[in-house]
Amino acid sequence: MRPAVPRTEDHAQHVVDQWAAVRPELDASPVLVIGRLHRVALALTTELVKVYNAHGLGEGDFDVLATLRRTGEPYELTPSELMDQTMVTSGAVTKRLDRLEGAGLVTRRVCDGDRRSRIVVLTDKGRELIDRAAPEHFANEARLLEPLTDSERATMARLLAKLGAPLGV
Repeated sequence: MRPAVPRTEDHAQHVVDQWAAVRPELDASPVLVIGRLHRVALALTTELVKVYNAHGLGEGDFDVLATLRRTGEPYELTPSELMDQTMVTSGAVTKRLDRLEGAGLVTRRVCDGDRRSRIVVLTDKGRELIDRAAPEHFANEARLLEPLTDSERATMARLLAKLGAPLGV
């Protein structure tokens, strides 16, 4: 049995080195970017969820409340607009809205122009909750980016936008 990769070792580099040893004709170097991005994203999500959970929210719940809040008064969107702005399926939006409505954080009302459509509205309780959670969330994100200088953060933001554009993210 081979020893496990130590947690302090650069896992992505280890993977590339292993491929180079067994299949030297393959260029496994994309793992140095994609593998690291994936592992960092998973670790970041774990850290971000801690703040959401401290406020009784899941990641998707926070996303919906924050999306409604940042639209400004009257803090309302259609479910389709929420789906577009949170980049999830309509079924996922419906589940989130059911949960948030049950907690009194949003309400759904009939659209004035189309009785078949609904409008999702952030309640006062929902606005108060997201107004408490958002500053902690942004402080947490800032903490997670502390290893980077302002210049490195700007460069990373630009490069991630460039990488994500053809993928539609």
